[in-house]
Amino acid sequence: MSRKCDITGKRVMTGNNVSHAMNHTRRRFLPNLQSTRILSDALGESIRLRVSTRALRTIEKKGGLDAFLLSTPNRKLPEEALKVKRRVQRKLAA
Repeated sequence: MSRKCDITGKRVMTGNNVSHAMNHTRRRFLPNLQSTRILSDALGESIRLRVSTRALRTIEKKGGLDAFLLSTPNRKLPEEALKVKRRVQRKLAA
């Protein structure tokens, strides 16, 4: 399983540990990913996603998963989130 947020697309970043003597060694900055079930009101079911804690806060602020997906442009969403967004749009249109 990749270390990538299903909602925001946040991935692992790389950088350096820098010691007091200015020695540089490579390191990885891992995103804080949580496997959660987020309730979709339109679909009437909970969807299992692997999201960062920042994404969870953003979803709550926007008013839930459906509101977040519908208000976010498609170009800013990764493929996993686009699949869920299409399902929500189809359900709301019906």
